[in-house]
Amino acid sequence: MPVTGLPDFPWDSLRPYAQRARAHPDGVVDLSVGTPVDPTPELLQRVLAQAADAPGYPTVAGTADVHDAVAAWFERVRGTGPLPGLGVMPVVGSKELVAWLPTLLGLGAGDTVVHPEVAYPTYDVGARIAGATPVAADATTALGPDRAVRLVWLNSPGNPTGRVLPVAHLAKVVAWARERGAVVASDECYCDLGWDAGWDPEAGGERVPSVLDPRVTGGDLTGVLAVCSASKRSNLAGYRAAFVAGDPALVDRLVAVRKHAGMIVPAPVQAVLAASLREDSHVAEQKARYRARREVLRTALTDAGLVVEQSEAGLYLWTTDPALPAGADCWDLVGRLADLGVLVAPGSFYGPRGARHVRVALTATDQQVRVAAERLGTARTRTTR
Repeated sequence: MPVTGLPDFPWDSLRPYAQRARAHPDGVVDLSVGTPVDPTPELLQRVLAQAADAPGYPTVAGTADVHDAVAAWFERVRGTGPLPGLGVMPVVGSKELVAWLPTLLGLGAGDTVVHPEVAYPTYDVGARIAGATPVAADATTALGPDRAVRLVWLNSPGNPTGRVLPVAHLAKVVAWARERGAVVASDECYCDLGWDAGWDPEAGGERVPSVLDPRVTGGDLTGVLAVCSASKRSNLAGYRAAFVAGDPALVDRLVAVRKHAGMIVPAPVQAVLAASLREDSHVAEQKARYRARREVLRTALTDAGLVVEQSEAGLYLWTTDPALPAGADCWDLVGRLADLGVLVAPGSFYGPRGARHVRVALTATDQQVRVAAERLGTARTRTTR
């Protein structure tokens, strides 16, 4: 039977506002989708070309090169220290794994999948595809004694809010889930983009912690998975290069199912994924680009009378208008910005608690970001006359 009960694809409802934004005499600046716009690093393009001769089938489990690169990256970049026995599997972009993980774990009717209250919609959709029940909750206390919970999704840094979950919070969730035999899966694809001083190593802050950190797991990976992507850190969204790592027994179960389904990352992409994790300078260069764009946009939004909340990490500015009337919602702000030729995402895409916010992406060229800032400045000038 076909999958039923899925919500409408949210981005379809943004089309009329995209048309309004495109009608601006000088064109649209699209800050609605977090798709990279900068070139894929030449180093990684060369790796792809060198790996292009790949006549045989790749492995679902991934190459030894990928496994070694992932383990070394967690130790070097994420600060976990060595992770003996780490299970690793490449996936076709992190969204694919998010959407299919409940199904791959064998979840179904009567099972509960927990996800953040303001969240990427695919956590909810993945539960529905499996026939499980999605529940939005940010605290374990909100779930009560529910023993039907089989999977808990974390997202840190969060999309769209940019919220970072500290070690103590991660450890509490893992302990709670283990008492119930539930799996904890943490979506960490924005982990390289810490901004506020507390989460920016360049400013003396901590690294964004991983759910695989021994301070979280007690050195035991049982029941814990981390999902990471090279899309944002390395401008590889078009390659669909990501991985899941953690509990080796869980990863083996995922590999066994995916072998039957033919869910395999192409061998050249696996080579690029490994290379991207071993080389850090291109990530620092890309972060510097986003840092500059973030400063321009954040200043412009604030000067326009808007408020940027949370957004301590990640690829977005979680923005609201403190003067928004009681009966209005995020679509009012989406519309006003669209009339300036600036397209943003409505917060309602990410759950009811986002209904008075918009998500502003940093993924536009330097020139487009400057144009957006100029238009926001014009709007502020008009409203203060």
